[in-house]
Amino acid sequence: MDHAVSPQPRQVHAPTIHRITVDQPTQWLKRGWSDLKRSSQQSLGFGLLVAGFGVGLLWMAWSATYLVPALVGGFLLVAPLGAIVFYALSQQIERGAAIDGAAALFAWQRNVGSIALWGLALTLALILWERLAAIIFALFYGGEVRDLGSLVSDVLFSGRYVPLLIAYFGVGGLLALTVFAFGVITAPMLLDRDVDVVTAALTSLRCCLTNPGPMLVWAAIIAVLTAIGFATLMLGLIIVFPLLGHASWHAYRDLVK
Repeated sequence: MDHAVSPQPRQVHAPTIHRITVDQPTQWLKRGWSDLKRSSQQSLGFGLLVAGFGVGLLWMAWSATYLVPALVGGFLLVAPLGAIVFYALSQQIERGAAIDGAAALFAWQRNVGSIALWGLALTLALILWERLAAIIFALFYGGEVRDLGSLVSDVLFSGRYVPLLIAYFGVGGLLALTVFAFGVITAPMLLDRDVDVVTAALTSLRCCLTNPGPMLVWAAIIAVLTAIGFATLMLGLIIVFPLLGHASWHAYRDLVK
């Protein structure tokens, strides 16, 4: 009597993670700058759109200060997903293909299901951060807010809200590091390979666990450059955002075999 043979489950092999040196993030910036120059028209054009979006958020937050934590945190959390266009441009340069801004803009369609799930995960992280930030302000801030300028001067420079700053940056930093660990190479990997979002996110975490020092350096570089972009009333993002996007593609290439 013949017995039916049950199908074997498909084996999923985890990508190999490379070990890198602590100075590798500066090489990613150099290669990212090279890609930015080669695709300057497309990259700076998209960077201008990002800066314009940031100016819009700043305008919204100026009078509606209760939105500040959500808007600033949201910008940082969804930035890796918005940088897909720059990953695609760097991929075109890497392959020696013609630089095509339109194709890069719709590159997410190659793996739309997984990229959409990653976008959903980032959205949930954004909602979590907005709620946490609102709770922190409700617990530690007793001032009367007129506009964004008064909020910044009152909280940052008055010296009366040190517990608020500790809680805000402590909780926000912990959430940001978590999202960074699970997402530093997730979007580039989803663009480049036909993998699911869980595989990509766990690969990103493995990259950070394998190279904790270099990845902390990379996180610090991203934070500093993004802060410069914010400090210039978002205008610096015209260059900073494309630069970090291109550099992140090279980070993915160096980290994952």
